[in-house]
Amino acid sequence: MYMEIGCFVSCLSGWILVCSTLPTDYWSISDSSESVLTIPDFYNNLWKNCIADGTGSSNCKDYPSMMALPGFLQACRALAVSAVILGFFGGVLTLIGMKCTKIGGSQVANARVTFSGAITYMVSGFSGMSSYSMWASKTVSEFMNTDFRGQKYELGAALFVGWGGSILLILGGVVLGFLSGKEIILYNKYLPHGFNTSRATARTRLTLGGASFHEGRQSRATTKTVQTLGRDSFV
Repeated sequence: MYMEIGCFVSCLSGWILVCSTLPTDYWSISDSSESVLTIPDFYNNLWKNCIADGTGSSNCKDYPSMMALPGFLQACRALAVSAVILGFFGGVLTLIGMKCTKIGGSQVANARVTFSGAITYMVSGFSGMSSYSMWASKTVSEFMNTDFRGQKYELGAALFVGWGGSILLILGGVVLGFLSGKEIILYNKYLPHGFNTSRATARTRLTLGGASFHEGRQSRATTKTVQTLGRDSFV
């Protein structure tokens, strides 16, 4: 039970970190610290492009229509949002199936629900990891490309936070899935035999009990018959 609680806390922390990256502005940022002249800093995320001047004021512009966005940006958005949604449902399933909540019903039913939550957590972590890795790969490839003439960016803080949250989701889901899966395997291996044996024993007891009851009725009927005959003979 304590291992399940620890895994749930780990996955919940990772999910919160992944959620925090969606509204964060600094997915990628331009570095102007080595420049002699004061030039504005550029940074962007999944939803908008921003520019900040030396005075600290910033101006952001949302991306154009979704249909006009490149496929790379749409894929990153879809994976990041999927990670958040799957992490939410993973938390719901885990809360239902945990031993300390006692909501799911029997022990094996709780184990199966917990295993489903662990799988959902792992898929959520891999979705977030794919989104951040795709964004980082594009940013690094543009930065290293000498023929690229556009604005070059570096990795922002949101990517590192997202990577940490995705790792927590994956690790917590793996351990949680191992624990619940082991419990399901033990149940399928040992409990059905004991269940069949108990059913056979109960059936035998019912048969014996029925036979004893029937014999008892016959003996009582015989006794009554004997008593009746004896009384008639006496009369």
